[in-house]
Amino acid sequence: MHQKNKDIQKRYEGFLQTPCLWKNNALFELRPFQIDKKSSKININIDEKLRLGKYIERLVSFQLKQEKFITILCENIQIQKDKRTLGELDCILKKGEKIIHLEIIYKFYLYDASVGAKEIEHFIGPNRKDSLLEKLNKLKEKQLPLLYSNESIAFLKSINLNASEIEQQVYFKAQLFVPFSKENIKLKMLNKECICGFYINRKDLYQFSDCKFFIPNKKDWVVAPYKNVNWKNYETFHIAIDEYYQKKQSPLCWLKKQNGEILKLFLVWW
Repeated sequence: MHQKNKDIQKRYEGFLQTPCLWKNNALFELRPFQIDKKSSKININIDEKLRLGKYIERLVSFQLKQEKFITILCENIQIQKDKRTLGELDCILKKGEKIIHLEIIYKFYLYDASVGAKEIEHFIGPNRKDSLLEKLNKLKEKQLPLLYSNESIAFLKSINLNASEIEQQVYFKAQLFVPFSKENIKLKMLNKECICGFYINRKDLYQFSDCKFFIPNKKDWVVAPYKNVNWKNYETFHIAIDEYYQKKQSPLCWLKKQNGEILKLFLVWW
């Protein structure tokens, strides 16, 4: 298999293995989209220049097309008004007899008990620039209501659909990371299966001085860690992370212990 195809396959498998952030019941009145995770050989071409969110949308599109009971009616619909883009409808599909407007999200959040007072409020982006609460509010107040704008209604009419007959759901997958040494955090509202690693500051990294490290590119943040990569020792890794700290960026890293165990972590600058 060509290397690019191997990379896409690994990312697709990693995407499939990532759990949805909540199950069954609605959260913030947001209904979760449910679909079985069936592994298959992915055979699509994806532009490597796409940002991660758009890249994930292509993986989801492939996944949906593997299901006999799902038909994609349209996807990535730009809704415009007076040549100004109001937003985008990720996907409208038919699942059985039900028409669904689907918004697709894949996120990485870190648990910080010092932020907010409730479980949802504690989860922030790796660089502290965004949060789970902000994303849920944006979905509820901006992205989903876009379906009912005059411009969207006009588009839907052009493909013989009526907004009032469309159910809205979110396909929200996430990787959650907890503080190092506090990995027994119990989640009540969110899916505990999403916890897949920890985060640590550079000053505490000495505790892993006998380990090896790898910094995957952002597309590979989705991937389940594997052994056959170019591992760095502790000293070389320390040099490599300088540029991230200078830019106030928190990279996702893989850590390999001496016993061969591989862990996922965010190395935070804050």
